[in-house]
Amino acid sequence: MSLRERLEVSRASTCAQIAALKRDFDGIVEANALVAVDDEHDPEGSSTAFERAHVAALLSRAAEHLQEIDRALDRLERGEYGWCEGCGERIAAARLEARPEASACVRCAEAHHRHGPGAAS
Repeated sequence: MSLRERLEVSRASTCAQIAALKRDFDGIVEANALVAVDDEHDPEGSSTAFERAHVAALLSRAAEHLQEIDRALDRLERGEYGWCEGCGERIAAARLEARPEASACVRCAEAHHRHGPGAAS
């Protein structure tokens, strides 16, 4: 399977995951709208709020992943795929094999996680 095909398959899978999570989130919101629930005083309210927040976090991460895939496809189109956006060095083939949407080498990705969102990922 070509790199483009792998990214496209990953993109389709992520889009399906986003659609499923949106359905789950909408279902939680809709179920809560049907019942007058006071999260603060209802014993089930806190678990419902947690479930809603959990699905929202998963949805946010899936949306971020979709953006990473789209940026990788764009880099591939421009002939810039496989080069670290942080230091400009080649990203190791093993890293790209494991994470084809990667835009940073391991060193720059680790620095990003250590120092926060100012660095490349």
